[in-house]
Amino acid sequence: MMMALGLFVFSLPTAAYQDFQRQTAWRHPSSNRVGAGPVRQFVGKGEDTITLSGLIVPELSGKRLSLDALRLMGDSGKAWPLVEGTGRIYGLWVIDNLSETNTLFFKDGAPRRIEFSITLQRVDDSRIELLGNLLETVGGLLR
Repeated sequence: MMMALGLFVFSLPTAAYQDFQRQTAWRHPSSNRVGAGPVRQFVGKGEDTITLSGLIVPELSGKRLSLDALRLMGDSGKAWPLVEGTGRIYGLWVIDNLSETNTLFFKDGAPRRIEFSITLQRVDDSRIELLGNLLETVGGLLR
């Protein structure tokens, strides 16, 4: 297991990511002053974003169904706990964006190579009502 978003596990059999990028911002707005330069004030943490990029080669590793599962999780609008395989807990995250690029097709139109990128946004950890419901998401996959 590389990482888990809720109960979706990023790994070779599902969708392995090759790049992990995290951007964290802090807010320092400026206020103009008379007779002096503007002053900045720290007002708190800003956006926290993680982007995972990877490759699925259905013949060797990964499944197209994995991206469908991630889309259903994103459709729910819920937040999911993000935990690294090492045990590091990142907190609650929503799926902001999922993109895929299909190339090298079989004669039936199925792709041999699927590049994907998923963008996650951190949400306030105290908002328990944002947590995703596994049963609702799995139910959507089975329909």
